[in-house]
Amino acid sequence: MPVIKDESYKPRLLLRNGHLNTLNAYLFRKQKHPAFIRERITTPDDDFLDLDRITQGSRKLAILLHGLEGSTNSQYIIGMTNNLAHAGYDVIALNHRSCSGEMNLKKSFYHSGFVDDFVFLLEKYHQEYESVTAIGYSLGGNVLLRYAGLYAGKHPANLERILSVSAPCDLHGSSLRLLETQNKIYAIQFLKTLKHKILLKSTIFPDVDAAQFSKVKTLWDFDEYYTAPLHGFKDAMDYYTSCSSLQVLSQISMPTYLISALDDPFLSKTCFPYQQASENPNFHFIPLKYGGHVGFSYQNSLSYADRLIMGLLTNSKEPTI
Repeated sequence: MPVIKDESYKPRLLLRNGHLNTLNAYLFRKQKHPAFIRERITTPDDDFLDLDRITQGSRKLAILLHGLEGSTNSQYIIGMTNNLAHAGYDVIALNHRSCSGEMNLKKSFYHSGFVDDFVFLLEKYHQEYESVTAIGYSLGGNVLLRYAGLYAGKHPANLERILSVSAPCDLHGSSLRLLETQNKIYAIQFLKTLKHKILLKSTIFPDVDAAQFSKVKTLWDFDEYYTAPLHGFKDAMDYYTSCSSLQVLSQISMPTYLISALDDPFLSKTCFPYQQASENPNFHFIPLKYGGHVGFSYQNSLSYADRLIMGLLTNSKEPTI
């Protein structure tokens, strides 16, 4: 069934709270860092992308996309890379523009609906492999779901599956959730790094007005005054409407999976696409009762989401529980 029910994930009692599971993974998940090799490539619009790669002569490739203000150093990217490398995959972990430790060259940078860089990577590398899998987290998960819908029937034949974790597939609904008082801690951290990037941009591009900072109190404000105008949208609402993957899930024509926790503090109920999954046999929704936002703390350095994904890679129909 396109909605896959899994009631096996029962973290210890303290972690049956979305906030605590989210923060536990972020703060305390200790792992060996992959032996990444950094590669910089030039994009078609004369910007650059920094990729972190594991290359071990495999015929299987996994492309990983991180979330908002993350990087290839994010705990979930490190964990998934270690799992994939152990299973014999080559890995390309993408740092979204401005997220690799060096500011990108264009006035724009990245956003929740920007599929162009993934399309470019896929076109550049897919022919070197027999099979390709794409895995995206949070913002990166929305990007991949949007790609799956927009490029239905036009993707490379060897792109076998897309897996998305904790994706805010309704950006408007998710943005409202992040306005809630209980989520202020996350918004403050996001705004800290986003504002710093805008400040750097303003020193290079005079028409990027850092003086608007006084108006930016929330992530919605940031999207209104910076994300939207820098990327060609009328306002924040236009950006959310245009870039939500929710509206294209019905078009997906390849095996695609979304893993989400129902206690995710970032996601509204509209980010849980039960109906779309029930109506499209190619799109599978795996709702978990617990997990937080890209948390899914399991045992030792493992993530329950990692375990589900590795099960899907060995059995394309259902995860191994």
